[in-house]
Amino acid sequence: MYRYDEFDAAIVRERIAEFSDQVARRVSGALSEDEFKPLRLMNGVYLQLHAYMLRVAIPYGVLGSRQMRQLAHIARRYDRGYGHFTTRTNIQFNWPALADMPAILTDLAEVEMHAIQTSGNCVRNVTTDVFAGCAADEIEDPRPWCELIRQWSTLHPEFSFLPRKFKIAVIASEADRAAIRTHDVGLQLVRDADSETAFRVFVGGGQGRLPHLAQEIAPAVKGQDLLAYLTAILRAWNLLGRRDNIHKARIKILVAAMGIEAFRAEVERHFAALRREDLRVPEAELARIRAAFAPPPFADLPATSAAFEAAKGANSHLARFARRNVRPHRQPGYASVIISLKPPGGVPGDITAAQMEVVADLAERFSFDEVRAAYEQNLVLPHVRLDDLPEVWRALAAAGLATPNADLVTDIIACPGLDYCSLANARSIPVAQALSAALADPDLQERLGPVRVNISGCINACGHHHVGHIGVLGVDRKGEEYYQITLGGSPDETAALGEIVGRSLAADEVAPAVSRALERYLEVRAEGETFLAAVRRLGVGPFREAIYGALDAVA
Repeated sequence: MYRYDEFDAAIVRERIAEFSDQVARRVSGALSEDEFKPLRLMNGVYLQLHAYMLRVAIPYGVLGSRQMRQLAHIARRYDRGYGHFTTRTNIQFNWPALADMPAILTDLAEVEMHAIQTSGNCVRNVTTDVFAGCAADEIEDPRPWCELIRQWSTLHPEFSFLPRKFKIAVIASEADRAAIRTHDVGLQLVRDADSETAFRVFVGGGQGRLPHLAQEIAPAVKGQDLLAYLTAILRAWNLLGRRDNIHKARIKILVAAMGIEAFRAEVERHFAALRREDLRVPEAELARIRAAFAPPPFADLPATSAAFEAAKGANSHLARFARRNVRPHRQPGYASVIISLKPPGGVPGDITAAQMEVVADLAERFSFDEVRAAYEQNLVLPHVRLDDLPEVWRALAAAGLATPNADLVTDIIACPGLDYCSLANARSIPVAQALSAALADPDLQERLGPVRVNISGCINACGHHHVGHIGVLGVDRKGEEYYQITLGGSPDETAALGEIVGRSLAADEVAPAVSRALERYLEVRAEGETFLAAVRRLGVGPFREAIYGALDAVA
């Protein structure tokens, strides 16, 4: 795990001191809310419907047990006893008092955490595959490159006031477990013609009211030129991007307007003009960063565990958990364990302080003191011995963290919606809870297989509904909350935007409608065919009929 150097520590200390003064002036009334807004956003502080919210950065999703315990402390002391994990692998606290923000940031700094660049028009938290360093299919661990980008982009003077926010994701395998084509820039590690590390670069992705999937702009940028190429992309957008209309300011709009070929030419022009040697990644520095992500001291173990196999045979609940929430590891004798933050009827992504402490203890005892935050709003223990899985499962079950639903229909991604967010048109949480309760039967979930449900409370699409196999979008209709259904989206290597199936539904109609669509899937699927594959083969017609037939008959 990467540790702060003296520069990181100094930046965080100076930012806390600066923001403490700004908070004091806001509390005293010396600053109006309008004057304070750009200052708080630079420090991850939002003003939501009922209170201020603090978004804490978790670069590339990696946490240690000490950090997780500090998050639990913050949740207890300054919030209402819980936090909320997001699709950018950050954690949000929804109820802190503004006057407490400097103290919270000071507590975070004690464990090498901060809230810098979790909001505002800058380069946001860099994300990656939650199984980085564990997956057998990756070319190399992408996290050192994420750390390099973090260091380069933090408080970058040229890119601190961009037309809009800018999001980067990095993967190192053909399988996309970080949704790179939904990002402003997506990076896939590849090998170039010289068998050296290079990056396939995608640009212009994003969701919101005008969703776009990123397009390939370069097939193999050499690793040593990565920062120069990112600089060229950001410079082209910074100079040409719209600043007169917030809804048309993202790089996706510029790329779509210019066309990928014209935008590529603009980027190449800037890339050629750069003093590339100034941005070239020094091998010594890259080696220093890579050393921080060296594999932990794994034991030499057999590929299978007799104890684990026996425990599964004796306990069907453990066996189900192992099928759904345990993933293979590149190191024999180990596995990665998905900790679901989606209990039946629960709020997706929420975790209590007591649960955070359980996770911290398990990470310290069983996972080389490491835990990961996932794009799906879950957590992962990346390096667990197969022999230890029964004990880990028992501890998770006792804490309400062993729901065996990873990648199943109740593993719902949802934004906070109108329960918290001042931008939302509709509530997301109650719809997610109703869906989770309606589809809670674990046998039914396993019969359905992998189904990704994404829910957003407004067109800003923080719940990534555009790329859900089933997407649910909350809309305002004459002051009432209604929900639009899309089908066929996907965020992975087969990325696609979902298709709207018909008219919007009232909140209490959503869960029954989705259930009917899933029942139709069970009727029409071919042998071994997933829900997404069935939608792509048949189109949305059969599912539209299932969703609206009963409703239209009543009407």
